[in-house]
Amino acid sequence: MASKKTSANRYRVREAVEDDLTVLVEFLAKLALHVAGAPHHRLTSDERDRLLAVLRSSLTDGNKQIMVAEVPQVGLVGMGYIYISLDQGIWEQTSHVQYRTGFIDDVWVEPEFRKLGIFPDLLRGLVAFAESHGASELVLEYSATNREARAAWTRLGFKTTGVRAAAFTSTVQKALAGRP
Repeated sequence: MASKKTSANRYRVREAVEDDLTVLVEFLAKLALHVAGAPHHRLTSDERDRLLAVLRSSLTDGNKQIMVAEVPQVGLVGMGYIYISLDQGIWEQTSHVQYRTGFIDDVWVEPEFRKLGIFPDLLRGLVAFAESHGASELVLEYSATNREARAAWTRLGFKTTGVRAAAFTSTVQKALAGRP
C-alpha cells in the first residue's frame, strides 16, 4: 500500500522507510515530552535503541503501518502509526462481537507545520490501511491533559468509551502488601 499524497507540493505523505527511523525516534521522544509536559532532554542510548527496534519491526509487520509527512528541502515533519488487532469492539455494545480494530498510536506533526493539513492527510493514510485490513473500528488513546489532542480527535468523531489507568507494578505490589 504505497500512499504518496502530495498537497500542492508543500508536503508529501508516504509510508515510512528504514532511512526515516532515526527522525521518527526523535518524534516519539518529542511526543512523550509534550504529553508529560516535561522539558526537552536527550534519550539514553538504550531508549533510542529500543525505539529503533520497535519501529524497525513495524516496517516489516503486515499488520502495522507508519506514515510520514515530508516537506521538500526540510525533511520529515510528521508521522502516524497504526496497528491492526482482533478486539472485542467498542465497550458499550449489547452483544459479543469480535472486530478487527485499528489502533492509532503516536501521531505527531512538528508545531511549525501544523495547520497545513498534514494531520488529516496522515490520518487518511492510516484509515485507508485499517480499511484495507478489514478493521471496522478505530481506537486510540491520548493523555487526558492534552486538550489539543482531545479537540482534534473529538472533531473526527472519536468518543471517550472508558478510562485507562496506569501504575508501576512495584506501586501496586506495595499497596497490596499493606492490605490485609
